[in-house]
Amino acid sequence: MRSAVGALLRKDLLLQRRTPEAVPAMVLFSIGTFVLFHFALDEREVTGNLASGILWVTLLFAAVLGINRLFVSEREEGGFDGFLLAPVDRTSMLVAKAILLFLFLSVVEVFVLAAFTILLLGPSPWGPLPELILVLALANAGIAVIGTLVAALAIQTRARDLIVPLIALPLSVPLVIAAARACAPLLTEGGAGALEARWLAILGLYDLVFGLLAYAIFDFLLEE
Repeated sequence: MRSAVGALLRKDLLLQRRTPEAVPAMVLFSIGTFVLFHFALDEREVTGNLASGILWVTLLFAAVLGINRLFVSEREEGGFDGFLLAPVDRTSMLVAKAILLFLFLSVVEVFVLAAFTILLLGPSPWGPLPELILVLALANAGIAVIGTLVAALAIQTRARDLIVPLIALPLSVPLVIAAARACAPLLTEGGAGALEARWLAILGLYDLVFGLLAYAIFDFLLEE
């Protein structure tokens, strides 16, 4: 399984290097959203709950763009048929695509966090950066698993662009709420507050539940 995951991941990374689509679109969408918030709120800086909410709403909608493109190459170039005929564990595609989406989100967040700091954020995020990275990593893992599961389901339909947000957004809402609550104390004006362990536990539990669910049903999605 490890070799199959590595091969699939290398193939997808090579395609993205040759024709980058998802990451630039996600970054540009996020920056455009921050600009809109900057003028709509008519505030030079945001902190605390408001800053955390803006950040995570933007990241969630940007993630949808990446989810929509996750299985497009397999669908358009017949990759599904070749993979189903290969003597490999089918869940290796789930793992490879989830890792790919996790990497997409991580790269995007490097640019997004810098843009957010410049355009909207009042307090510096660099002090509580380790805690912020931990929250981002846990949330990214959940979004990656949910996104891969939804993308595999939606790619088989003609209304892919409609199905993905209709399913992925409601499933991701509890995850984003927990991530926003966890990040809020880290983005306060008077200095970073303590990171609450209960939100990290919720993020970890959500990742575990959807990881097991995706592992259990992914084979059936590929069959369909």
